[in-house]
Amino acid sequence: MNIQNIIAAGRIMPVIVIDKARDASALGNALLEGGIKTAEVTLRTPEALDAIEAMARACPDLLVGAGTVMSAENAARVRDAGGCFAVSPGATDALIEGCKAASLPLLPGASTVSEMMALGEKGFSVLKFFPATAAGGLNFLKALISPLPQFQFCPTGGITLATAPDWLALGNIPCLGGSWVAPQKLIAEQNFKAIAENARAASQIGQ
Repeated sequence: MNIQNIIAAGRIMPVIVIDKARDASALGNALLEGGIKTAEVTLRTPEALDAIEAMARACPDLLVGAGTVMSAENAARVRDAGGCFAVSPGATDALIEGCKAASLPLLPGASTVSEMMALGEKGFSVLKFFPATAAGGLNFLKALISPLPQFQFCPTGGITLATAPDWLALGNIPCLGGSWVAPQKLIAEQNFKAIAENARAASQIGQ
């Protein structure tokens, strides 16, 4: 499994903040019911790693990764929890080496051309563009198609169901991250029916 395989699994990757690991298996099943194949569970809550473990165990058909991975220690813990990839808001040498040591595919974040070129020199061709709307938005990535044709991007941050088709229309965007699919409020309310409906709408974009 590598990042290319992971982003090819679906055009929308839900970005998830989950407070209670007990909700993880039902959440994963709701995403699968709606046709979603990948999920990024951010390491922003105390129970995030337990949630990754529970979701990965309950939903073997869902590619469960971790977001907000910012250290080698994070990478090792994600691997031990059963996560199959890592997503970072930026990238450091220590993080990159930590993910390599953990055999954990990394989707590193970048928001400037210099950062993208530096990651390209380290062998990365698929990058997270974050924060997408604040860092230049759709027009910025469109402008990179000609000078940086070697890169593909997974933009995350400020993208909605309504704007997602515009992003996905660009040739250098095979997938994007969306927090609207499984928002924290719906998870806390255990409204997995609404999440499944959001997932279904998201998975149909571009079909």
